[in-house]
Amino acid sequence: MENEADKVFLEYVVKALVDNPNDIKIDRSVDEMGVLITLTVNSADMGKIIGRMGNTAKAIRTLLRIIGMKNNARVNLKINEPEGSTRPERTERPMGGSSSAPSTMKTVDQAMEDLKGI
Repeated sequence: MENEADKVFLEYVVKALVDNPNDIKIDRSVDEMGVLITLTVNSADMGKIIGRMGNTAKAIRTLLRIIGMKNNARVNLKINEPEGSTRPERTERPMGGSSSAPSTMKTVDQAMEDLKGI
């Protein structure tokens, strides 16, 4: 892919998402495997690029692949973790629901009894 439409597109999207657009660095390399775009952003902006459960990063990767398909190239995106950044430890959630539910949840029967007393 001679034209760098993928790089221009990524730069446009990322600058719109982050708070520190001047800290963006995009490197593009082409080899026999296809195009590899490496993105480096300010550590404060990592969450905005990755998104909740990685959805933003997945969407950006999907759009880059579509641009690559239009130009007969396989485009991959690598997001560099900035130096000195720390990820919070992942905690396992209990299966079957949200961990934010109050521990004093009443059963339906208990709630009905409370309503009858009013």
